[in-house]
Amino acid sequence: MLYHLPASIIGIKFAHLMHYVSVRIIAALMSSLTLSFIFGGPFLSWCKVTFLAKPREFTPANHQAKGSVPTMGGLLIVGVFLTNTLLWNNLLKLEVWLLVGCILGFGAIGFYDDWQKVFSKKGIPSWTKFFLQLTMASIITGAWFVYCQPQTHMFVPIFKSLDFNIGLLLIPWSIFIMIGASNAVNLTDGLDGLATGPLITSLGTYGLIAYLTGHKIFAGHLHLPFTNTSELAICAASLIGALIGFLWYNTYPAQIFMGDVGALALGAGLGFIALATRQELLLPIVGGIFVIETLSVIIQMTSYKLRGRRFFLMAPIHHHFELAGWNEAKITIRFWIISFILALITLLFLKIR
Repeated sequence: MLYHLPASIIGIKFAHLMHYVSVRIIAALMSSLTLSFIFGGPFLSWCKVTFLAKPREFTPANHQAKGSVPTMGGLLIVGVFLTNTLLWNNLLKLEVWLLVGCILGFGAIGFYDDWQKVFSKKGIPSWTKFFLQLTMASIITGAWFVYCQPQTHMFVPIFKSLDFNIGLLLIPWSIFIMIGASNAVNLTDGLDGLATGPLITSLGTYGLIAYLTGHKIFAGHLHLPFTNTSELAICAASLIGALIGFLWYNTYPAQIFMGDVGALALGAGLGFIALATRQELLLPIVGGIFVIETLSVIIQMTSYKLRGRRFFLMAPIHHHFELAGWNEAKITIRFWIISFILALITLLFLKIR
């Protein structure tokens, strides 16, 4: 909104600053953090009497005590993000609206699932959830492919000139990335603050990538494809600020949970930013924690079906460490540290080309 206001209303100097992406990145992060702190308390009080969580099935015994903690904290994150997007972004950029649609669409699926968990015995069936995710990802991908006409080349990290033109295969590939990232974050969201930390580092990394690939000089210097996605860096900053504010209430011991409404939305949003920058092959590195959590579930299920016994004490893997005697806060902090290291490795790959 501020980007589009004439200089006669907001002042010549301020209007000039609004055309610098770097200024709006900082402003978006700070304003989303401020809004999270302002509305976080009242939102938490409302959720305490409306959306009390029920302990998940197949979790350690100590999680049964978390039944008095409210859920759907993702509503605060999504609400703050949407407000900041309207405030700081160039609203003529279609990629911005596609990201908003992606987050709102997957967030709606998560909200429906959370609602069923709170007010019914179980959430929506897994196949129903997958069908809804498939539908939403197909809509977003189709609109992106038709109206934005993205590059169909898949760029390989580290190698300067190694890329593959996958053509129309970009459509199913993009659907897979969004659904995979969405569910991976959802699986990770099992301990207080566990998914929030890696989301902050992952979004921070891709926010920087979006800024670099949206800048012709920087993109050329680093041999990155010019994608004109700098506005997504502002969106990433808004999400980071909202997540930091949410972490104030979500850190151990959590006062509120993110819920599927937050995890599904943010995972899909992260996947879309990775696709829009054409650097989705870096996602398994920067989002390594999400990958490990997902693989642990796949390994556990495969082992049980083929061998009749479990590979881990419990899956996802953070529950394995819990049953092995690790304190919940220790697991969370150590996963955060790993996520930070993976983010640094990812940024290093941008330079090694």
